[in-house]
Amino acid sequence: MLLAGVLAGCSRDQGGQDARSDAGPARAPIVTISADQAVSPVPPWRAPAVEVTDANAAKLRRQASAALQAGNLFDDASGAIPLYLALRAHKSDDAATGQGLQRAVTALVKQGDEALQRIDDDPLSLRRAHEVAAVARVVAADDDRVTAYLERLDRADEAQEANRLGENALNADRLGEDGPGAIGHFREALRLRPGDVRAMQGLAASESTLIRRAELSASADDYETAARWLDQAAKVRPGFPSVDDARARIAMQRVVRVGRLRDLGIAALTREGGIDDARGYLATMLRIAPAADPASAELRQRIDLATHYGLFRPGQVLTDGIRNGGRGPQMVVIPHGAFRMGAAEGEPGGETERPARNIRFERGLAVSRYEITVGEFRRFVQASKHRPRATRRGYSTAYDERSGNFVRSGNVDWQDDYAGHPAADSMPVVHVSAKDATAYAQWLSEQTGQRYRLLSEAEFEYALRAGGGGLYPWGAGAPPPNSGNFTGSLDASPSGRHWRNAFARYGDGAWGPATVGRYDANAFGLHDMAGNVSEWVADCWHDTYRRAPRDGEAWLNPGCRSRVVRGGSWASSPNEMRSSWRTSGEANATSARTGFRVAREI
Repeated sequence: MLLAGVLAGCSRDQGGQDARSDAGPARAPIVTISADQAVSPVPPWRAPAVEVTDANAAKLRRQASAALQAGNLFDDASGAIPLYLALRAHKSDDAATGQGLQRAVTALVKQGDEALQRIDDDPLSLRRAHEVAAVARVVAADDDRVTAYLERLDRADEAQEANRLGENALNADRLGEDGPGAIGHFREALRLRPGDVRAMQGLAASESTLIRRAELSASADDYETAARWLDQAAKVRPGFPSVDDARARIAMQRVVRVGRLRDLGIAALTREGGIDDARGYLATMLRIAPAADPASAELRQRIDLATHYGLFRPGQVLTDGIRNGGRGPQMVVIPHGAFRMGAAEGEPGGETERPARNIRFERGLAVSRYEITVGEFRRFVQASKHRPRATRRGYSTAYDERSGNFVRSGNVDWQDDYAGHPAADSMPVVHVSAKDATAYAQWLSEQTGQRYRLLSEAEFEYALRAGGGGLYPWGAGAPPPNSGNFTGSLDASPSGRHWRNAFARYGDGAWGPATVGRYDANAFGLHDMAGNVSEWVADCWHDTYRRAPRDGEAWLNPGCRSRVVRGGSWASSPNEMRSSWRTSGEANATSARTGFRVAREI
């Protein structure tokens, strides 16, 4: 009997693998056997009556030969086999008739095998194979060729029956993971008939069902059970990527889930009385997270700190989750404290850096560990649709290697490096204005729910000095090795240029900005506060510090056009590397030497 040939609603590739959408495998489809797919047993074949006489025998032999040549074997009285049988009955010892009948049997077996080979594409071809068998039993039941063919047909029937049993078990959700079931039946079908597409699709559907069980378990935070289902699924079709893909999806789901719990726990710590809530999130994390999970360890540590020291500690590195996905820049908590801001009497600084004054910060501050990178700024531009200044006006100031000068260059913006070439995502962003930098900080605030902003000038100098009080951030004299990207006498441009005014016998291996984090951090854990690129701060420009705020807040004037730039760049003279050095820049100006970093209030 012919059974259902394929799984309803399940497509296949050449390897028999079921096709799935990006959303992951669905439950195995319900298999039905329709009336037009079911086939009754083929009735015994009877040769059509053909009248043979001495007068028409020769003509009928010619007709039989032509029918055999055309492949018309038995469907009606004009077929080769009915004609040869009638001719043999008329004259049993005719050699030509006997030879023709043998050739017809050979062709008949060939047609039967061809029908068996079409079962995967046309389930009804099995009926044709049975019709061939019915004829063969009448014509040459004892022929070895027929006997072998009938054995092949029996195996095909048994494989179809195994598939039917497998589909019924699959519909009943009995896969056989703990005993007899669909998987065993489909494997039996493949043993009987290697390459059986129906059986391979059945195994693929069984695998999909096991994967779906794993996904449902993972959705309920039961990752241990999910792993067991995936282990079972991996045994169904070894070598296929479906289970590995599912493992990767569930692993990522687990990471996201654990990360979300961590973020919820950290957010709870910002609320009064939120420590108990954070402990609840941690308990869930410890139940579902892998051993030695860093996110669980982070939340545990944050809870301990909140319990004993408040939410943050000096030197702590943190990132905030961004609503659109991903995380914000790495931030380092710098300690509260006091310092003397500006150039002391006798230092080379001019009146713009005086009068020096004492500043005290009563609360710590988180400062971006590195200068904001091209990649971080790219995420902002793509998400916010902000059009930076240099992009809108179509040019910026870039370094010209041929002249050794900074010149206006067309088609240069934040995506480019100091020379106007495409910049890597790990490079500090340049060719941005103070307004672009402020817009980035505002976007971070909207995305994270925290207050991000540019540093005030006082905060920048405090973070740059990092507890030191010397002429330079590192003290006096030439910079220590690997302390930053400064103008050194050992530096050389791509064409061999050297600085005329540089630190003697110092080289940092860079001409132009370097990848963030390449050089050593200062005592507060911040990189490139001096050197690499100069940085916009929040203050409006004032020629001196007279009447400047004494609390470290930014000194602002409504509508001011000039902003403060702090920290020397890769192309700054030694004088501009001093801790108290400051200069002004038009708020819309962009160049290859100026970038920025941000602060986060805590």
